[in-house]
Amino acid sequence: MYIELRHLRTIKAIHEAGGLARAAELLNITQSALSHQVKGLEDQAGMDLFVRRSKPLKLSPAGMRMLRTAERVLPEMVALEEEFRGLRAGKSGRLHIAIECHACFEWLFPVLEEFRKAWPEVDVDIRPGLAFDALPALWKEEVDIVISSDPEEIDGVTFNPLFDYSAVFVASARHPLAERPFIEAEDFRGETLITYPVERAKLDIFSQLLMPARVEPLGLRQVELTAVILLLVASGRGVSVLPDWVVREVRYNSDYVTRPITETGLTRRLYAASRTDDILKPYLAHFLRLARTIPTKLQRDRDHAHAS
Repeated sequence: MYIELRHLRTIKAIHEAGGLARAAELLNITQSALSHQVKGLEDQAGMDLFVRRSKPLKLSPAGMRMLRTAERVLPEMVALEEEFRGLRAGKSGRLHIAIECHACFEWLFPVLEEFRKAWPEVDVDIRPGLAFDALPALWKEEVDIVISSDPEEIDGVTFNPLFDYSAVFVASARHPLAERPFIEAEDFRGETLITYPVERAKLDIFSQLLMPARVEPLGLRQVELTAVILLLVASGRGVSVLPDWVVREVRYNSDYVTRPITETGLTRRLYAASRTDDILKPYLAHFLRLARTIPTKLQRDRDHAHAS
């Protein structure tokens, strides 16, 4: 049995109109053409779809079954057509983001709030990229953006630079290392290092400093929430290393000290990886612009507020 969308529209129109003449007007075809279409449909089904000689014209049980299919399928097709129109116009789409940076929520939410106002028809979702292989998921089109500080050479994937950030040492103001102008790898040997629950290779302090220097902290404690990390640091339970966007308020709190990592600082660059073919999509290009500018603006605003 070969069913077309026009057959579903015909069944729905006849049911709503109660007769062939009115249904033909709704479908903008002649009554003769409609009758011919109905006969062909019934021949395919091998049974009557209507109860003849009833006024208004009623559907048979088989016709009612087809009507239920029409009522389910036709709205989905309308929504699909509308979605395609939006895609062609560049107004709608999907932006599913995987985050390989545990602390990125601190700046990403303000970015997405501005993005939502400009692109309300784009479906936005966030997935913690540390829980799965984010870059293969990007290549498979399971996600659309991967936030990462570790660019790779992958065919069909572009790492779009966002902004530079510094990894910052955070300790209690009473900690002995508070007197140091900067912190070196050897300073961590006698310390309990409090980190996010992330494998070492994905933590800047390990990949960029401790592992190359072959330094192992005295202890390692993993904590999910930034606020709890800071609470433990203030209580003297350990030290931490956090991105500068996380500690922008801490540096003005007398309970803490923040220090650069090494004399020259430990600076990294954050990227938004996307499929190369998607870069010209208007909404994705706008997201990248917001992700480059809003974190910097937040930092300036906070510094200005405290300076005042």
